[in-house]
Amino acid sequence: MRDNPRGEMPFLDHLEELRWRILKSLTALFVAVVAGVLLVHYLHVTEILVRPIRPFLGTQGGKLAAFSPVTPFFLELKLSLIVGLILAFPVIVQQTWAFLSPALERRERRVILPSLYLGMVLFAAGVLVAYLILPMSLGFLFNFQSDYLNLVIGADQYLSFVVRLLIGFGIVFELPVVVMILTALGLVSPTFLREKRRFAVVGIAVVASFLSPGDLVMITVLMMVPLMLLYEASILLSQAIYRGAEEEDNSMLLDGPPDGAVEAST
Repeated sequence: MRDNPRGEMPFLDHLEELRWRILKSLTALFVAVVAGVLLVHYLHVTEILVRPIRPFLGTQGGKLAAFSPVTPFFLELKLSLIVGLILAFPVIVQQTWAFLSPALERRERRVILPSLYLGMVLFAAGVLVAYLILPMSLGFLFNFQSDYLNLVIGADQYLSFVVRLLIGFGIVFELPVVVMILTALGLVSPTFLREKRRFAVVGIAVVASFLSPGDLVMITVLMMVPLMLLYEASILLSQAIYRGAEEEDNSMLLDGPPDGAVEAST
């Protein structure tokens, strides 16, 4: 048997490890969905989502409308799946990281691992911001044609609107994490980000319009404002990572070759 000084795994061992990582992720997802069912049912997650629209439901007795006998059941099931996916996401990320991290350099691991934790915090922050602006968005929407229309708000339509808004904001708040990882991998630089700022504005507008529920102009603008701030913050983070990498490279050059290295003869 030949020596394997780099400790590389054979291809079949990689497949075996991948299979176990996927199995663990699916198991975590199943357990999280079961927990999601309990949380939605006993912690009244539906009430938390409905609370912002209650002041606008005077004509409906403060309740959303259901247009099918199966709507309440499937509504609770959908919310349980979403909550379960959110609960299982850290485990899925951890398993993905455990599989991919051995292929990364130490410098890359040192940046990407904190980025993953930061991503969870930013996602929660995006969801919180969306929830806080939700009443203002609803008030804006309910003012249109209010003298002529009697709105009947369906539970399925409303909760789809809210979930898409919350998750959309959570996703767009991940921009600094994406930039940090791309910088660590050497795919972008602070100079590149500054030069492409005008293209970034267009891209942000497209992403915000795609993620905004119902393609509403107001919510698109509300998404664009934090996205632009996050893009500027991403440039600063990229600059810090880029400068740290340059200092590490310069330090290695000044320290000379590692012990045991053979210098080339001139």
